[in-house]
Amino acid sequence: MKFFDEAKIEVIAGKGGDGSASFRREKSVPRGGPDGGDGGRGGSIIAVADVNLNTLIDFRYTRIFKARAGDNGTGRDRYGKGADDIILRFPIGTVIKDVGTGEVIADLDHDGAQVVLAKGGKGGLGNIHFKSSVNRAPRQFTPGEPGEERRLELELRVLADVGLLGMPNAGKSTFIRSVSAARPKVADYPFTTLAPNLGVVRVGENRSFVLADIPGLIEGAAEGAGLGHQFLRHLQRTHLLLHLVDLAPFDEETDPVRDAKAIVNELAKYDQALLDKARFLVLNKADLLDPAEAQKRAKAFVKKFGWKGPWFLISAMKSEGTQELAFAVMDHLDRERPKTRTARGGPRFEDDE
Repeated sequence: MKFFDEAKIEVIAGKGGDGSASFRREKSVPRGGPDGGDGGRGGSIIAVADVNLNTLIDFRYTRIFKARAGDNGTGRDRYGKGADDIILRFPIGTVIKDVGTGEVIADLDHDGAQVVLAKGGKGGLGNIHFKSSVNRAPRQFTPGEPGEERRLELELRVLADVGLLGMPNAGKSTFIRSVSAARPKVADYPFTTLAPNLGVVRVGENRSFVLADIPGLIEGAAEGAGLGHQFLRHLQRTHLLLHLVDLAPFDEETDPVRDAKAIVNELAKYDQALLDKARFLVLNKADLLDPAEAQKRAKAFVKKFGWKGPWFLISAMKSEGTQELAFAVMDHLDRERPKTRTARGGPRFEDDE
């Protein structure tokens, strides 16, 4: 199944039914009086977060959702039937914005969260409401109110505790395969990851976190270069970022420090809040070097990069150092993550499964 994390839709709520101007007509009742009923309520359109969904593909091709109008009122004090509401189900993590104003209407951040996207119109009043001592045969009634109409922009931001950053071929997909059951595509060419992948990393009984892998970033991503800028929003909910760096590039022209600084610059351009998130530096592909050379390069990199935070030397391919990193991440999350959050699992985004 393909992964879609953006869509635009139009929602049109139903019009309320008109009230009725009717009079009681019965044998032996010469002055029956008004008996016109009210119109029914128009159908509303409601958004609901559903844990069983993980993509916005349902809204990629069906873009207009229109609810029924309420029935009109009739005589004999009969009110019109209200129209059924339309329930639209979205993946958890969907942010819904008004296209015209840019206002965030809803952030569906937990299963079952719901919000009214477009409210149905109220039904009109029948003439029974206008009867008085001086107006015993009112012919007034009111029409039903129109339903709300909105053009909406949908953005899916996956729910993950930890996000992976890095240039293409830094080893992010290999890392998530090493520490979790997720099986994203891995190959020896750039941009093998075309959509976010999620994996649950378990470090002990009742201790786990959700790890998100997004397509690799390149310089100029904030202006639209490459693929990663399309998915940076998926890192906005994370508590920690892991910045993966290829410590042993194949060509001598590649400068790991320059590439790492380029990633930091792209974060700053995209969202200052992302740049301010806690980050661990992860130096990958140590297996391609002698142990002594790997340590030497790692320390030289940290010094030249000017890194002051935690850093780790690993080999994602051979799962060396990954367990220590996973425990360090878990300890950080236990200290920083809100105590009220208990959900550890999450959807996975893999085309083949």
